[in-house]
Amino acid sequence: MSDLVIRAADEADLPAVTEIYEHAVRFGTATFELVPPDLAEMTRRFGALRDGGFPYLVAELASAVVGYAYAGPYRPRPAYRFTVEDSIYLASAVHRRGIGIQLLRRLIAESEARGYRQMIAVIGDSANAGSIGVHARAGFAMIGTHPTVGLKFGRWLDTVMMQLPLGPGSTTVPEISPTAIPL
Repeated sequence: MSDLVIRAADEADLPAVTEIYEHAVRFGTATFELVPPDLAEMTRRFGALRDGGFPYLVAELASAVVGYAYAGPYRPRPAYRFTVEDSIYLASAVHRRGIGIQLLRRLIAESEARGYRQMIAVIGDSANAGSIGVHARAGFAMIGTHPTVGLKFGRWLDTVMMQLPLGPGSTTVPEISPTAIPL
């Protein structure tokens, strides 16, 4: 896919990002949100991640945003500050074209460069073979399934948990960074 561009997202990308996510909320089980957030909410979420120093990327084909990915806090407690959770969404027209794995690989590199040590994938719906496969190809290990924890479209859904060590992972204690809270 030679004309694919993966770059840092900016506010001008958010209408396309909002449209991609709206489709995922309305028709898919990758997210357990039930009501699509509007542009103002997506802008607020983007700002919080950007201001927190987390990577947020878009994928462009022919100058159109066709996907996005970001890493954000895995959990709010300070002990989790070296662990991020990834999110990847693609326009339905570009599924199964290798864009998801390219976004994920770049997101992994960006997260490692920022000093994060673990990346967690919380995959909505254990039937989501595409997302599970992309994460497995990127080196994530299966760490568990939470059965029947979400109810969407009138049916119970699982979440699949996968994990990838970043950089030295847990082999050493970080000297510091992800926003410098004392160890």
